[in-house]
Amino acid sequence: MPALSALAALADPTRRTLYERLRRRSHTVGELATRLRVSQPAVSQHLKVLRDARLVTHQAEGTRRFYRATPEGLAELRRYIETLWDDVLTAYAADDPAPPARRRTP
Repeated sequence: MPALSALAALADPTRRTLYERLRRRSHTVGELATRLRVSQPAVSQHLKVLRDARLVTHQAEGTRRFYRATPEGLAELRRYIETLWDDVLTAYAADDPAPPARRRTP
């Protein structure tokens, strides 16, 4: 399920930081590695996980690849969470019936 891939990808603090940066603007692996003080191979591995979860994409410009966040993976995650939330609310409503009507005294 793609939504669970996105959730698992964002569970890692480094990947969350990368994703937040890529939501604001495109970056190369080198830029991200410098800003986060993480090795380029580590950044590349994190970006692969984010790409596989459909949270980021890249575009080649010459010899450089610019990575950016995409809305698709996060939209799938949102739909999944909304479904869970709807299920929780439905279960809560079923367990908590409306209070009995009050009787009027004449």
